[in-house]
Amino acid sequence: MFELDAVLERDSVWIGDFPLCQLRLINNRKAPWFILVPKREEVEEIHHLEPEDRMQLMAESCLVAETVQDIFSPDKLNVAAIGNKVRQLHLHHVARFEQDECWPEPVWGKISQEAYSDEELAGILQKVTSLLADDLVSAYKE
Repeated sequence: MFELDAVLERDSVWIGDFPLCQLRLINNRKAPWFILVPKREEVEEIHHLEPEDRMQLMAESCLVAETVQDIFSPDKLNVAAIGNKVRQLHLHHVARFEQDECWPEPVWGKISQEAYSDEELAGILQKVTSLLADDLVSAYKE
């Protein structure tokens, strides 16, 4: 049975579920940062997924990327699966801006932490779930 890593649970907010992945928002207003976590047991690498799941992950990643682009209009969108600290497979989608505090360096370990306000969080969750309404099988509701 799928169980979300405790660090991912602590650091992020659930947005909704795609057929394969859980979509979450990292709770740091310094960078719009979303993660996709495949709901599969003991998977650490993309190539550990079944071929059908790999294709589904890519499809869901593209939906998230398009949504992030539409909402935030970043200068660059970073998509990566790193997993050095949290082994559970999760795919980062980070909206980057030339004026962000660590540009052009990667955000990992270089960006300060500042949680979203309740209003900011609700606004982002509403926008994301609205744009992905046809694709999410379950989602955050106000």
